[in-house]
Amino acid sequence: MSTQDFKIQTLGIVGSGAMGRGIAQIAALGGLNVHIYDTNPKALAAAREYLSETFAKLTAKGKLKEADAHAALARIRDAGNETELSDCDAIVEAIVENLDLKRELFRELEAVVGKHCILASNTSSLSITAIAAGCAHPERVVGFHFFNPVPLMRVVEVIDGLRGDPRAGDALMDLARRMGHTPVRAKDMPGFIVNHAGRGMNTEGLRVASEGIASFADIDRIMREQAGFRLGPFELLDLTALDVSHPVMESIYHQFYEEPRYKPSPITGTRLAGGLIGRKAGEGFYRYVDGKQQAPDEAPAPTQLPTRVWISRASHEGREQVLKLIAKCDCSVHIDAGHTPEPDSLLIVTPLGFDATTTAISEHLDPTRVIAVDTLFPLDTVARRTIMTTPATTPAMRDAANALFAFDGVPVSVIRDSAGFVAQRVVATIVNIACDIAQQGIATPADIDLAVTLGLGYPRGPLALGDALGPAIILTILRNMQDTLGDPRYRPTPWLARRAQLGLSLTHIEELR
Repeated sequence: MSTQDFKIQTLGIVGSGAMGRGIAQIAALGGLNVHIYDTNPKALAAAREYLSETFAKLTAKGKLKEADAHAALARIRDAGNETELSDCDAIVEAIVENLDLKRELFRELEAVVGKHCILASNTSSLSITAIAAGCAHPERVVGFHFFNPVPLMRVVEVIDGLRGDPRAGDALMDLARRMGHTPVRAKDMPGFIVNHAGRGMNTEGLRVASEGIASFADIDRIMREQAGFRLGPFELLDLTALDVSHPVMESIYHQFYEEPRYKPSPITGTRLAGGLIGRKAGEGFYRYVDGKQQAPDEAPAPTQLPTRVWISRASHEGREQVLKLIAKCDCSVHIDAGHTPEPDSLLIVTPLGFDATTTAISEHLDPTRVIAVDTLFPLDTVARRTIMTTPATTPAMRDAANALFAFDGVPVSVIRDSAGFVAQRVVATIVNIACDIAQQGIATPADIDLAVTLGLGYPRGPLALGDALGPAIILTILRNMQDTLGDPRYRPTPWLARRAQLGLSLTHIEELR
């Protein structure tokens, strides 16, 4: 690219599908002249009709002035062929995810555009460096990854290829803001930021389900109502659809050379093959009737409270949470305060990262009476509580614990034995992967949290979430899960381990000379 700075005023878009027309909409509303090209004239006509109807609906709802709608539509021009894109300052391709086709397109565009024109790819999974390798001027090729639906998902990833000129990325950062979107900057690595960070929720949720710990619906309920996420992993997979999500999971896993943290699950492969891809097909992990999710009902909680309860002293914080909750119960439950529990006491443990069985054995407790309760999120503030049995826990003790923790009407999920329950292991994995993204320098901690909050709808960024729960707590959960399961997917990233041990924020960046 030339060293002179310039402002993008005319934007070309190749591909008039959902992504292309969405980018055209926000660009035109942002005051840019837009040229749309598609090899299929019918698709181009459909895009023009869609945009006209969309502007009309926005006007009818009072979200757009009629004059502004007419002006925006007038700024959008159909291009009959690639040569009609010659006066564009930047071109965004939004065609199919095929490396060879994208390379061929950019080679053809280079023959007709000016030397200052930026060539941007909306790819979600392909390497920007690999796309640029087919160009005579790879320095002007940049990733410009929007999310669907573009007008509502107000974040866009700007990705620098290895041969990219940073000024081209700077120009797209400015362009994104002019179009009303929030840009985040990333290095060219598989999954960039959002699709990379999203592995934590999806792959770990699938891993929990594959171990038979809990049902799809229970895992979703726990992640929503206990951990505070807007959607659980299976609701999210149904929304994005497995024909999109499963190939991305496989692609990122293989691009990272079979990194265990990103290992896909055969659950999604089997369901994809069977056509159970999600909401748009009417059936995925849930059935949908008239677009409404059909979730199974929960059984009512038992009502017979335990007579006597012994609470482990292994975790002071966990014990205090349970005692505080029981004190609010206003019932006849007796606290067994002995160091050795009475023979009829319900035994409550509050492990971090360990399963109930390992905890029972390490504390020399009768496994038939042991119940573990997840205290990562305070018991008195959550909208759902999770308790966990050992394989030997009797139904009577299980039901008594269920009744105890549901005494105030807060629903309780009863799950099978699992290192890290459900919320602990999924949240710790989310935080750990975000720390690994920071460790690799793919993006700044601020951009990681911003991208995930806007792109995935999480209640807060993964690094901010780790800070809120405590980096040392997250580190303990991961190490204990790794000790229990022997699985390298739970090994803590150095970014997390060092900051936890030093008492630093997960957003802390060390100063280098």
